[in-house]
Amino acid sequence: MAFTISRRRALTAMLAVPAAAAVAAGAAAADSPAATPAEDPEAAPRKEGPTTVAYVEVNNHSMLNVGKYTLAGDGSNVFDVAIIFAANINYDTAKQSAYLHFNENVQKVLDDAANQIRPLQDQGIKVMLSVLGNHQGAGFANFPSKEAASAFAKELSDAVERYGLDGIDFDDEYAAYGENGTGQPNDSSFVHLVTALRDNMPDELISLYDIGPSADRLSYDGVDLSTKFDYSWNPYYGTWAVPGISLPKSQLSPAAVHIGATDTGTVTELAQRTKSEGYGVFLTYNLDGSNRQDDVSSFTKELYGSDAVYKP
Repeated sequence: MAFTISRRRALTAMLAVPAAAAVAAGAAAADSPAATPAEDPEAAPRKEGPTTVAYVEVNNHSMLNVGKYTLAGDGSNVFDVAIIFAANINYDTAKQSAYLHFNENVQKVLDDAANQIRPLQDQGIKVMLSVLGNHQGAGFANFPSKEAASAFAKELSDAVERYGLDGIDFDDEYAAYGENGTGQPNDSSFVHLVTALRDNMPDELISLYDIGPSADRLSYDGVDLSTKFDYSWNPYYGTWAVPGISLPKSQLSPAAVHIGATDTGTVTELAQRTKSEGYGVFLTYNLDGSNRQDDVSSFTKELYGSDAVYKP
């Protein structure tokens, strides 16, 4: 991908002020015009405090909801990272191999990147693609060889390049390991996969939803995957749990909240603890199209000292 500056390095360098404006996005879908950088990436307001992440269930909600929240204090974005939830790792029984699958709603978002993704990036919000198991036996933890893992990594990095995304999120749920004659999790698979993906896209983001067999297999043959990830977070909403990966606090979210479902008292407590214990990421899930200003303010007041403002 041709970028004016490294997206990964730029974000890592600004963890203390993570709402930096987006740099140039990659090419959009093959039938869409190529993406261009925001006119003045450095002009967007930057907040001080943790990086806030929003998963969006695109089967039901628009990615653009992520860009509708700013801080009352300085107008900076509430959310720094938006995650498309979710693509799938599927299994081709004829070829006996895993492949990357987009359901119709994910595909619509990607094909309409100019209107669904690029506006967020132009606001300074990174847009990642989450990849999830699909009950077919294929998962990140059971590639039978380094070559098979590398082939899937190539599919992931190709998608990032084609649609001008900012990275990949791994969520090892619902794989149904063993279905369709597939193997059980092994120690080398996820290490080979993430290593190949990092080699393919050294400057993009890679995150780990800390769940499943893959999250328990982060080292193999002298390779430690903690050096390959930018972020990891707790997958259990309404709880506090430090992810089991050797990343600095600035790249971890022990707090996880389901917007509109986790009660605001718990959200406030989790935000307070994130700030007081020096963690650099705050994870949220299922941002919908409703006005969630009060729900969002319950954590922004603690993390950034400001209410959130909703702009439909």
